Amino acid sequence: MKKTLFLIIFLAIVVPVGWVLFCKYEGEAPKAKISLPSQYLKQSYEINVTATDKGAGLKHVTVSLVQKDNEHVLLDKSYPPSSILSLFSDKTVLSDTFTIPVEMRKYGMSDGQALIRIVVTDYAWRQWTKGNQFNDEQSVTIDTVPPRLQVLTSQHNVSKGGVGLVIYKLDEENVQSGVRVGENFFPGYSGVFNDPMVITALFALDHTQGPDTRIVVEARDPAGNETKRGFYHYIKDKNFRADTLRISDGFLEFKMHDFDLGPQEAQFLTEENPLLAKFLYINEILRQQNVETVAKVPSDTRAELMWKGRFSRLPGAANRAQFADKRTYKYNGKVISHSTHLGIDLASTANAPVGAANNGRVIMAENIGIFGNTIIIDHGLGLASLYAHLSQMNVAKGDMVNMDDIIGRTGLTGLAGGDHLHFSMMLHNVFISPVEWWDAAWIENNITSKIESIKAQIQ
Repeated sequence: MKKTLFLIIFLAIVVPVGWVLFCKYEGEAPKAKISLPSQYLKQSYEINVTATDKGAGLKHVTVSLVQKDNEHVLLDKSYPPSSILSLFSDKTVLSDTFTIPVEMRKYGMSDGQALIRIVVTDYAWRQWTKGNQFNDEQSVTIDTVPPRLQVLTSQHNVSKGGVGLVIYKLDEENVQSGVRVGENFFPGYSGVFNDPMVITALFALDHTQGPDTRIVVEARDPAGNETKRGFYHYIKDKNFRADTLRISDGFLEFKMHDFDLGPQEAQFLTEENPLLAKFLYINEILRQQNVETVAKVPSDTRAELMWKGRFSRLPGAANRAQFADKRTYKYNGKVISHSTHLGIDLASTANAPVGAANNGRVIMAENIGIFGNTIIIDHGLGLASLYAHLSQMNVAKGDMVNMDDIIGRTGLTGLAGGDHLHFSMMLHNVFISPVEWWDAAWIENNITSKIESIKAQIQ
């Protein structure tokens, strides 16, 4: 009987107490995961923290911003006391997540290095009931001052569909900068001058942007501080030609079989005129896709002027279509489609040799839908030339070329109705008029002389 009573007491008291003591004296420290959007503190900055303790439960979480002797508490949260019985209660907090806003202007801290400090304790009875503790510190940089910039060039005349050049100086490194033209952004580069703080930016108006287009220089530092600076400029308006192209059954029979659209082909067979339906798809849907594809390529550029002087033109060639021609397509006298011609068509003799317009680096050499066999050459600072409808390509991506090096031959690949070279110029993702780049005086007045003038000023 006594043995039975002892066993009952042992099971009812000693075992639970022993289990409680074992759990309360657990030695595993709590954990915390802190996520910072950037190492630079800036406006609209938020810290995400998750604190966990799988044992006795969370007791206290403190998150603070520390700079030398100045400590500002961002979060100070205590959890309900844990009793012996709390081991068997669902009130024990094992995990908590916080989103902590950081409002820099209120803390009286200066720009420079600081620390994000987090301390988490649990309800374990270790350290004379102080509990296990987690400590972590992460370095951050307080930066509230926007970068400063000074525009060095004074005259900026640019035409609709044309290019301008602005040179400016920054006051700090690691700043992303460039020129905002409407919604388009043109990065600036520091590779032209010996002083890395002097930035060169080519910018362009596309064929739709006229005199009311807003143009500003933008600079953004790693902390997200931004500066925008307007500069004097004059925008010359320009009207582009309207052109009508008549689509014949002979053309459809001649060209449409060159395009294999895979699964899309089946949808045209149900149309009254399958070849015409296919042409409309190619001229509108595929054209847009192909233009977007080639427009991304000039972002693969070098921060240097690789070209020299005027750009060369296909020798002895006649212009068959101009830049930004507004094309209307008619079939049997009825308007069926529209497009904008983003280059100049040059025709001489069939399979005429095509030379590189200027020095540069080949960044594309492949077949692209309506453009056919296409070569794109990077000339530096985001400027590129495009050669389309080629019957032959003599270069590969990565090749370096000099002006007039033969890179291919004219042809009628893609959506070309006859043998010719489609020649385009691009600045980043914007098609621009090639005519300016064929003009030595324009390049001297708008590009070269500006660069030489600033070099002289710096020296």
